[in-house]
Amino acid sequence: MSVPDPTSAEAPLPDPCVVVLAGAAGAGKSTWAAARYARPEIVSTDALRAVVGTGPADLDASVDAFAVADLVIDARLRRGLTTVVDTLGLDPDRRSALRDRARTAGLPAVLVILDTDAPLCRTRNAGRDRPVHADVLTGQLRRVRALLAVAQTEGWDRVLMVTAAPGAPEPGPEPASAVETGTGRVPVILQLSRFGWGDDPAGWLRDVALTADQMGFAGIAVMDHLIQIPQVGRAWEPIPEPWVTLGLLAGLDTSLRLGTLVSPVTLRPAGVIAKTAATLDVLSGGRAFCGLGAGWWNREHAAYGVDFPPARERLDRLEATIETLRTLWGAGTKPYAGRRVQLPETTCYPRPVGPLPIVVGGGGEQRTLKIAATLGDGCNLRVDEALPHKIDVFTRYREDAGRRSMITVLDLPVVGSDREDAARRVERVRGRLTARAYAARHPVGPVELHRRRWADLTERGVEQIFMALPDLDRASDLEVCAPLLAD
Repeated sequence: MSVPDPTSAEAPLPDPCVVVLAGAAGAGKSTWAAARYARPEIVSTDALRAVVGTGPADLDASVDAFAVADLVIDARLRRGLTTVVDTLGLDPDRRSALRDRARTAGLPAVLVILDTDAPLCRTRNAGRDRPVHADVLTGQLRRVRALLAVAQTEGWDRVLMVTAAPGAPEPGPEPASAVETGTGRVPVILQLSRFGWGDDPAGWLRDVALTADQMGFAGIAVMDHLIQIPQVGRAWEPIPEPWVTLGLLAGLDTSLRLGTLVSPVTLRPAGVIAKTAATLDVLSGGRAFCGLGAGWWNREHAAYGVDFPPARERLDRLEATIETLRTLWGAGTKPYAGRRVQLPETTCYPRPVGPLPIVVGGGGEQRTLKIAATLGDGCNLRVDEALPHKIDVFTRYREDAGRRSMITVLDLPVVGSDREDAARRVERVRGRLTARAYAARHPVGPVELHRRRWADLTERGVEQIFMALPDLDRASDLEVCAPLLAD
């Protein structure tokens, strides 16, 4: 996997972090920051001069503006929030103080130098209501050149250099584009885990599915639980039976693939799962998939009077269920005697339209990943810090088995049209967690951030992404994902 140049604008900055801007008047610092960060994240002394003085160029208000800036910076750092310091950034003592304050707060410290061509700075400066004196600007440009020579020795976690030549527009955001691999767009399947359907459950499901199809999602997966899980919502929130729900969606005029992510093998006999999934495949014209897992939540089993055996027995049942499904979906009705399963007959009609993929969910390294590699058609892993290691483990199992089982992931992002929109969405769903704690569990940011994350996943070998949106309340909430899914 290629690693971008850490001084390149193409390499994403850490988040959260402290970003200190440095550049001459007219270099484009404020424009660069505004294109990439939400307004509350940017601490601008020009803006604060307007608050405590008569305007952004009121130098008499500088002392008070910097004092207010320090209060805001310290308050944000105490909360571990991304903070962009928009000043000239050419005072070495103030730069080092900001770097040290970031370190004390446990945040990466990033210096962004806008090395804008001198004629362009002079042109932009001349167009301002109160331009900086020409001699002062010359001194600023000289200090920028000096900073370029020593920046890498100042102890920053990252130094980013942004250049612009005469005639160049001020630096704006990079355009978002669809996630692609060498063979085309990675399929993205919408996982439904929250159901804010109000008084019209069927209408809500219909609208979400039709919008998902229109946006470019490859399919819809539904969680299979008897009680809403605490990671998603409260126990009394609706969590529908998934296969019935998928049957409703199969009747819509879409091309969406449909399945569960995942069905615990403890909740249904293997033969019943085989019959149910095969029926969905026929009713949807061959668009079904079957997600299976060993089950993990004792509470829902106890509440519904369903046995919850020890982990080893559950994993044995997972293996036996996959073997049963393969057998019942095969040709003929003859008896079957296999390694884990014996059946007096294999009469299961209707048969699936074609190969019906089985995706095994779970990250247990000793057995679950091995089961996925040796028996399943895919392995679904959670996107977290352990993902690279688990991909490596699964890949070794897959290579040892000589099989082509694909890698899929479950991603739980908060996607905003920009950083400010993403922050608003977090406030809506974070509950009692702080914004920083919530962001540690869910990747949060604008479309472009998620595009880069997904591109990284494909480089690691991920072939399909299941995406669950924590803030999905209505069908229109999917529209923000359109740039991620466009061909």
